[in-house]
Amino acid sequence: MSTADTLSPDYQRIARAIQFLEANFRRQPSLDEVADAVSLSPFHFQRLFSEWAGISPKRFLQFLTADFLKERLARAGSLAEAAADAGLSAPSRLHDLFVTLEAVTPQEYRSGGAGLRVAYGTHPTPFGPALLAATERGICGLHLLDATRPDEAAALLELRKNWPRADFEPAAERTAPLAAQAFAPTAGQPLHLLVRGTNFQVKVWEALLRVPAGQVVSYQHVARAIGQPRALQAVGSAVGANPVAVLIPCHRVIRKECVLGEYRWGSATKKALIGWEMARAEREAVRQTVPD
Repeated sequence: MSTADTLSPDYQRIARAIQFLEANFRRQPSLDEVADAVSLSPFHFQRLFSEWAGISPKRFLQFLTADFLKERLARAGSLAEAAADAGLSAPSRLHDLFVTLEAVTPQEYRSGGAGLRVAYGTHPTPFGPALLAATERGICGLHLLDATRPDEAAALLELRKNWPRADFEPAAERTAPLAAQAFAPTAGQPLHLLVRGTNFQVKVWEALLRVPAGQVVSYQHVARAIGQPRALQAVGSAVGANPVAVLIPCHRVIRKECVLGEYRWGSATKKALIGWEMARAEREAVRQTVPD
């Protein structure tokens, strides 16, 4: 089943606009130019982008500049400091607030998911459709389907390779609430993840959970956080193998040169995720400073 026909035209325009803005940043394209690049009037483009991001396209682009990202990397001296910077008393509080992660046992890893029943469904998100898979023990896969990877069948095949002996069943009615919560977390209702990976991969994924929304870290930060500061290539491989998009936030890892780098679900989606989260974090910071 191809989901190409279900890709949100609005998000496709957002992604194209982000790519156009970044490619032409040095000459500061006008709103009219960007709108024309995505086949919209300036009025409709401004409204579309502001409704999606909560801020103007110009402000959004500032979040993706090298200078801004350099300041954010400097702020993240360690993952513990990044968590503290977000107002959390300890990294473990992030798990309490939003996501908990469970890794399968060594025996379960070897069994390839034998005995597990995996429900899956494709659902709309602010970043286009996503295939979400879950067991009774938690979400085991979340794949974003953008314009470069629109095939649900291919995403499902990747999930099956990670859980080769599990029983898969289409059950969108069961996975829809999880997909909704993944992009609009509810206080006091953390999402549970079940992952199948090597010990090293799981350590990296646990470290990523300590990176707050609106913050970025380098591969060096992650390597130091797991006690293996020289294992940069292995960290990069583990980040790229992340089976649960967004919830295990591998998109928040960038190169120390402040280059965003590649992303398993498309470079435009990585830019969109980072900017979208930074915009939400900025609005939340403003809200907290305004007295009731």
